[in-house]
Amino acid sequence: MVGLDNGGTCNNATVLDATGQFLVDHLVENPSLVTEGPESAVESLAEAFENIIELTSTPRTLVRAVGLDTPGPASATGVISSKGGTNFGHVSWHGYDIRGALESRIGLPVIYNNDANAAALYAHHRHFGADAMTRSSVSAIVGTGLGGGVVENGRVIGGAAGMAGELGHVQIPLHDVLEDDQPVPACNCGFEGDVESIASLTAIKNNLLPYWLKRFPEHPLAAEPLAKAAKKLRAYGEKEDPLAMAVFGQQAKAIGKLFTIAANFTDPGAYLLGGGVVEAAPRFRQWFLNTVREHTQLRQEQQAVASFALVADLDMAGARGAAVAALERVNAG
Repeated sequence: MVGLDNGGTCNNATVLDATGQFLVDHLVENPSLVTEGPESAVESLAEAFENIIELTSTPRTLVRAVGLDTPGPASATGVISSKGGTNFGHVSWHGYDIRGALESRIGLPVIYNNDANAAALYAHHRHFGADAMTRSSVSAIVGTGLGGGVVENGRVIGGAAGMAGELGHVQIPLHDVLEDDQPVPACNCGFEGDVESIASLTAIKNNLLPYWLKRFPEHPLAAEPLAKAAKKLRAYGEKEDPLAMAVFGQQAKAIGKLFTIAANFTDPGAYLLGGGVVEAAPRFRQWFLNTVREHTQLRQEQQAVASFALVADLDMAGARGAAVAALERVNAG
């Protein structure tokens, strides 16, 4: 199986063999060309496919399917939203069937997932290994927004419209998350008080830093533009800076509230956390994960069987999850 992870700048590709082994252990990228429109982007995906099978000496005749993931919003079958998206702003993308177009171009079955679901699927299989097909998990991936996925019995839940696992837009109770005088944060999606409005890079810039800088007016980040300050905040967190710890503490508490909701919906066996915190210094990322765990309210029976872990191989998780999804589909007939 070939896995293709389509992004705003690059495509990443991998190959998964029939024994479940990945044939590359590093990023294999080419420009995604999504800003040039669908025709160029699909051709670039086809090039990524050809390049990866050549790199791994995989005969094309042995490739049974290709897994594809893209950022959303898109349908369960890979049709880009009629309103486009952050990476699909050109009008020619609106309502475009990227899965079908790639399938026609390369002449092989293409299995589609959004990028967060693909990463969640890989995280699940990496965490559980041989037991993956009998276990369940929920993953939160913190980035510019907050993505994620719900996996049950080893398979990602897509939903009727392909929008299951949009965990960033789950509205959460805000007690014990916000300060008493802190405004209810707004999300770009139009919701107030959803997880993404607190636990994302966008939330730091739009909602959290403006509040906390008023409490720390002499902080060095107060002299920076908000967008630049938001990107620098993690480095301060790694040094246990009080302002940064306050911001990231609120993010961790918000994810804990999300996982508490998940516990009462799906009762997963694992709660997996990915994103920028995974790429941080070990001490900081362990503190963040511990804080999430402390604010996830589980019953005693759940605590006895559930695990909390960081998502591994995050930069390759999308392509690998896409390949896993393709293998599952083939195995299921």
